[in-house]
Amino acid sequence: MPSFRDHDFFPIGMNELIENANQLGVAIASARKALGLTQRELALAINSGERFIVELEAGKPTAQLGKALAAAHAVGLRLTAVGRSAG
Repeated sequence: MPSFRDHDFFPIGMNELIENANQLGVAIASARKALGLTQRELALAINSGERFIVELEAGKPTAQLGKALAAAHAVGLRLTAVGRSAG
């Protein structure tokens, strides 16, 4: 199974913002497929069930944050906080 080192990442787009669960799910699914991983393989990589990956990729808004972040990291996605000015 492919794996990423700490300095590797999967680019989903220049300055692309992920603002909701659907967009995160699509990004994770896209990165997973680009790596040639099945949903089951990703689930095993993060010590989760395949159903969690299916629901996460479908944009389930109540997915556990810790597991969602683990899945994103496992496929090479790096999330960055972007501050917005009040206004």
